[in-house]
Amino acid sequence: QVHLVESGGGLAQPGGSLRLSCAASGFAFSVHGMSWVRQATGKGPEWVSGILNDGSATYYADSVKGRFTISRDNAKNTVDLQMSNLKPEDTALYYCARGRRVQDKWGQGTQVTVSS
Repeated sequence: QVHLVESGGGLAQPGGSLRLSCAASGFAFSVHGMSWVRQATGKGPEWVSGILNDGSATYYADSVKGRFTISRDNAKNTVDLQMSNLKPEDTALYYCARGRRVQDKWGQGTQVTVSS
C-alpha cells in the first residue's frame, strides 16, 4: 500500500523559509519521479515542482522558480521541498505526490501559511 506522509508545514513570515519533507513507503521509490503540488483555499491544485527518479533533473513552476528547491534521498525514501523567500500567495496545502508528469498517489498534505 502506497503511503506518502508530509511534514514540516507551519506558519512563516513573508521572506521566511520552511522545509517540507515527504516520507514514502509501500512502493519502489527509486523508480518513480516525485512532485509537490499545492492547493490554496478555493482554488484548484497547482503543480509546484518535480524531480526525476534518480534526482538528475528538477522542474519548477514559474511561480516558485528561484525560491524553492526540490531534492530526494533514495536511500531514505524521502523527497523534500526547501522553500525560501516565502510570499503570502504561497499559502496552501502542500501535497507530496508520486509521479513527475502525472501524479497518481497523493499524501494527506501539510499546511503552509505565510503571513505577518
